[in-house]
Amino acid sequence: MSTPPPVEERLRAALDARARLIDAHELSPYRPPTGPAWGTRRIRRVASAVAVAAAAAAAVAFLLLSGSPEDNRPAPPARDPRTSSPATSTPSSNTSPTFKPSPTSPPARPETVSPGR
Repeated sequence: MSTPPPVEERLRAALDARARLIDAHELSPYRPPTGPAWGTRRIRRVASAVAVAAAAAAAVAFLLLSGSPEDNRPAPPARDPRTSSPATSTPSSNTSPTFKPSPTSPPARPETVSPGR
């Protein structure tokens, strides 16, 4: 077997002497490092996840509340054009006055027959 080089022998002797100086009373239990519990990377990750979740919730709410294209039909006219009287010439003073509905009264509705009856 070969003899170790002198540098290695000296290094081993120095480490062995240093190890003998430390006893059980000098050793302390492991304590986690102190400092900020949250790093800036973790805060950025959480903030970006919250922003993405809020954007997704806003998109879903917009799609659900905007309605379907069927709801975008134009509103029906105020009065049914089929029930209005045809335009006549200027009435003469000898004829009886015609009925004019007041603007506050509801429009006349024609009777509808349901197909099941």
